[in-house]
Amino acid sequence: MNDTESLETRRKRVLYRAQHRGTQEMDILIGGFVADRLETLDSAMLDRLETLMDREETDLQAWIMGQRDIPDDADMPLIADIRAHRIAKAGS
Repeated sequence: MNDTESLETRRKRVLYRAQHRGTQEMDILIGGFVADRLETLDSAMLDRLETLMDREETDLQAWIMGQRDIPDDADMPLIADIRAHRIAKAGS
């Protein structure tokens, strides 16, 4: 397997994981974000997404929805990007 195939495989795996979170809300929030950016996700961003998706589901949803403060050890810029994506989608 070459590097391109490996990256494509990772993208598909992350997309599947993002779209099958366990709740419809999270499937839409994270899955939509990943789906819209799938072709541009590099290895570093895939690492960040995988790490973020390892977090507790209820915490992650509360951070993205702005219901709780994001802790310092979370990927604040990535969460902010997902929030902005959600807001942009809601406005369109």
